Amino acid sequence: MAKTGRPRKEIKKDTFEKLCGMMCTEEEVCGFFGVTDKTLTKWCRENYDGLTFSEVYKVVSMDGKISLRRAQFKLAEKSAAMAIFLGKNYLGQKEMPEDLEDIYEKLDELAAKIGGVE
Repeated sequence: MAKTGRPRKEIKKDTFEKLCGMMCTEEEVCGFFGVTDKTLTKWCRENYDGLTFSEVYKVVSMDGKISLRRAQFKLAEKSAAMAIFLGKNYLGQKEMPEDLEDIYEKLDELAAKIGGVE
């Protein structure tokens, strides 16, 4: 007797990889294909040499991260806000509180006065 049940949902590999490349969550990918997380994990194991969704996602989503980073750097050429964001997050730069700026100005003035006295 043939096994009956629900028709098998089709998950297209290229579409799956595009969704991962756009950094869609597992829940979003499942929703797109109309499957459960268990079905998606089973499909990943069958199509990616035994790897789970998380393991596949880690590799396939790198293209999306690279594209996003490229777009951010391009935007930083025209947007001071993005340049500041990238400077803070990648270069460790930080804004100096205004009160510290005032202190440094006063120290500079004092150093100039003292420098002129021998």
